[in-house]
Amino acid sequence: GRRQDANDVGSALRSPLLDEFRANKARKWELRDIYGYIVEFSGDQHGSRFIQQKLETATSEEKQGVFDEIVPDNALQLIQDVFGNYVIQKLFEHGTQVQKTVLANTMEGHILPLSLQMYGCRVVQKAVEFILPDQQALFVRELDPHVLKCVKDANGNHVIQKLIERVSHERLGFVNSFRGNVYDLSTHPYGCRVLQRCFEHLPEETTRPLMDELHKYMINLMQDQFGNYVVQFVLEQGKPQDRNQVIAKLRGQMLNMARHKFASNVCEKALVTAGIEERRILIDEIIMPKTDGVSPIVSMMKDQFANYVLQRALTVAESDQKEILIAKIRPQLVSMRRYSSAYSKHLISIERLLERTINASKASDKPADYPSLLHKPVN
Repeated sequence: GRRQDANDVGSALRSPLLDEFRANKARKWELRDIYGYIVEFSGDQHGSRFIQQKLETATSEEKQGVFDEIVPDNALQLIQDVFGNYVIQKLFEHGTQVQKTVLANTMEGHILPLSLQMYGCRVVQKAVEFILPDQQALFVRELDPHVLKCVKDANGNHVIQKLIERVSHERLGFVNSFRGNVYDLSTHPYGCRVLQRCFEHLPEETTRPLMDELHKYMINLMQDQFGNYVVQFVLEQGKPQDRNQVIAKLRGQMLNMARHKFASNVCEKALVTAGIEERRILIDEIIMPKTDGVSPIVSMMKDQFANYVLQRALTVAESDQKEILIAKIRPQLVSMRRYSSAYSKHLISIERLLERTINASKASDKPADYPSLLHKPVN
């Protein structure tokens, strides 16, 4: 016999009503036309989209009609379905508070597996936004013993982030389990996001132990492919004393860090977020020749990462330091152009920035921040 493809199998399993719905686009369909088939339609790409659109403007009777066919018996199946999950999300958005509570009741006892599942995790996040605080607390309680597993899961981490954003901090006891794991979380692709949400949404008394732990590993984290984002977050949004601590760690390390693929991002962010005095100290480090008499500027100009830090320094420096930088960079550009084509990409970028900076200084005494023309290589 002829091998059936997936489409044939799908159509063989479809009801005549769903077949007609898919075929007959001219008819003006209403929710009442598909009563008795809500679950089937929810699991179909076109049927699901139809129900989603209708729920946005449905009467309370229509919503109840859809709800009664799904809850409780078919809710868990649809929550985990590629198309059905969207219908469930719409019920959380547009249902009555009673409907939301009853729908969330069907999820209780299954919050962990749903949070780890590709489609279930979306519904758990949506539920957290629309259910009452006591029910949020029940969700948290189910995940509590498994929170680190969730944080490190491609789906689960989004649920933990949503809980941190939406649930009252008194109910988020699981954050205590992050203590002693801060380095591990900061260097994890999902953990680093969860940690940033903590610093963003939770009160000082909760996050202070985490921040103090973070400071112990700062130099290592600057050089990590995920940790550098956490350090940048502290520079951008942290408390002044925490930002100052990060910048203090960079002192004496600017050249080393500027030449590092990930830490160079931190150097740029530090130059932008530092106070005037701190920024002067960091830029002085770039300007001053090392003990062997070699200027850091030369090696920074040649380096694939440090050249961006040098460009950033040039854009944010006060006018006196800016003049010194220009005076040191200009002659190097001339000699490098003469003897080398290998560094041309970085050097053209620096050259253009130099021209703009000089022109801007002539036009105005105010320092302006010019974005660098080249973006860092991704790989």
